[in-house]
Amino acid sequence: MESTLEEIEFLALSANRVDVLGLLADGRRTRSELAEATGASQATLGRILSDFEDRSWIRRDEDAYVATATGRLVSAGFTDLQEILEAELRLREVVDYLPTHAMDVDLRRLADATITQPSQMRPNAPLSRLLDLLREAEEVRTFSHAFNEQTLTVVQERTAAGDQRFKGVFSRRAIEALADESGLRSRLRSLVESDQAELRVRDEGVPIAAMLVDDVVYLLLRDENGVLRASVDTDDPAVRSWAQDTYDHYWRTADPLEADALSP
Repeated sequence: MESTLEEIEFLALSANRVDVLGLLADGRRTRSELAEATGASQATLGRILSDFEDRSWIRRDEDAYVATATGRLVSAGFTDLQEILEAELRLREVVDYLPTHAMDVDLRRLADATITQPSQMRPNAPLSRLLDLLREAEEVRTFSHAFNEQTLTVVQERTAAGDQRFKGVFSRRAIEALADESGLRSRLRSLVESDQAELRVRDEGVPIAAMLVDDVVYLLLRDENGVLRASVDTDDPAVRSWAQDTYDHYWRTADPLEADALSP
C-alpha cells in the first residue's frame, strides 16, 4: 500500500510527468515534440523520461519514446482519478442534495455541469435560471414531485402561444397542491386543455425533479424539508440519455391528467 501511494505521489507532484505520460500513452513522440507540447525544458524532460524508463512505463523507439502497456494503464488510471476528483470538487457543496438513489448516472458526467446556488443577493437563482431556459425552449419534458407557480405560468403562456411543446409526469401530490388554489387550478386546466401539452400523474410518486429543456437536462435539488438548495444543468449526452430513459419509464407508468379532474 505504501509503495502504491508513493507512486501516485510521484506522478501527482509533477504536472509535466502527468502530461508526458499522457502524450506517450497516446502515441510515439520525440523529445522535441514533448518539449513543444509541455513547455518543459530538456533537462526536466531528461529526468522524467529516465524515471519513466526505470519504472518500465515507457520505452525507446529509435529516436523517440512510446508508453508500454503498463505505462498506458497508469496513464488511464490517473486520468480516471483526475476526472473523479474534478467532479467531486464541482459537486462537493451540493452532493447532499443530489438524488443519487434515483440517478443511474456516472457522476463524472456532471464535472462540466452548471451549478447554480442561492446567494444573499440572488436567493432564487436556481429557479431563475430554469425560468430563463423555459422562456426560450421549444420542447420541454419533465418528471417531478413538484410543479411550482412560476414554472407553471411560463409553460402555460408559452404553450398557449404555440411556442412550446410540453409533456410532464408529476406526482399526484404536486398536482393536488396546485389544484387547491383556484387561480393555479385554472392555469393548470388551461395547460391540460392545450393542444401543445400533455400531462400525466403517478400515484406512486416521482422521487426526483428533472426537466429536459430542449437539449439541456435540468435538476432542481431540494433538501429533506423541500427547500431549494441548488440546480444542476448539463447537455452531456450520457446524462441526457439517462433523463430520457427515466422520463419514458415514468410516462409509461402514469395516468393521463384530464381537464375534468381539475373542475372547481
